[in-house]
Amino acid sequence: MSLLHQIQESVVQEGCDLGSVLLKLRLLAARLGSNVLEEWVKHESEGYPKDAEVPSYRVIGVSYKGTFSGPFGSGIKNAPIPPYLIEKFAGKSWTRYEIRESIAAVDELVKSSAEGGSLGIDASNLILLLQGKIYEGYACNDISGSISRTALSEIQQAVRSRILELTLELEKSIPAAAHVTFGAQKTQETNSDRVQQISQQIIYGNVTTAVAGGHGSTISVSVGEGDTKSLIEYLAKSGMPKADATEIAEIMEKEKPISNEEPFGEKAKNWIALNLKKAAQGTWKMGVTVATKVLSEAALKYYGLK
Repeated sequence: MSLLHQIQESVVQEGCDLGSVLLKLRLLAARLGSNVLEEWVKHESEGYPKDAEVPSYRVIGVSYKGTFSGPFGSGIKNAPIPPYLIEKFAGKSWTRYEIRESIAAVDELVKSSAEGGSLGIDASNLILLLQGKIYEGYACNDISGSISRTALSEIQQAVRSRILELTLELEKSIPAAAHVTFGAQKTQETNSDRVQQISQQIIYGNVTTAVAGGHGSTISVSVGEGDTKSLIEYLAKSGMPKADATEIAEIMEKEKPISNEEPFGEKAKNWIALNLKKAAQGTWKMGVTVATKVLSEAALKYYGLK
């Protein structure tokens, strides 16, 4: 049985060990030459580092309750705190919690939690941020934050769904992928650029135009000539973090391209050379080949060269 079919057979089984499935998928990714898929599998298996952007399915809501004391011995216990107030005084990072633990750790959290229960997070810093801002005249003594068990189970299901959808699409679009076995090495029959596109779309859900860039493919670029805002929006939609998109756009705004064949200035070229490693490491939601194509096409449009 091929590696791809083994993965499919395992992932559809109830209660499957996602850790072992991901190891097989990582081997398949290496055989097919997809660094986007390899990086995703690595993060799901080992956890997401602080500098890595987590997929949307790993960002879940947190609910908070607080205990407050007032004058003459009055008090309020376990009072729900509206998310609006949390975001207003402490920021959205408190209501939209990023689960960076490995999928194995998520599995253990789900198993260890009581049926229908919730899991707590450290919310002690919120006491200072919300002090005197929730109930006038009442002091905040304690705040507890909780994540539902269901939300963690949905992460497991999201990973399973993406693995199945990905392998089915690879089998349909790249027939050679279904013939890769444990002993097989990467062959010329597999189109690594196409694998990158499929992985990008299914894992991160970017639009097709954002991940196009294989040999002979085209990219539809919605960038206006000299329009820095549309340039930033396009790069961000293509998978580049907003901060990086803004940085390169500001550089391009201040200098002219060398030529039609080299649609970047010297500072932009240096920036790209230093930052393309982020695409290779998976920090950007597009591979190196796609990132190069996206940046070049965007520059041509921005400078009115195409």
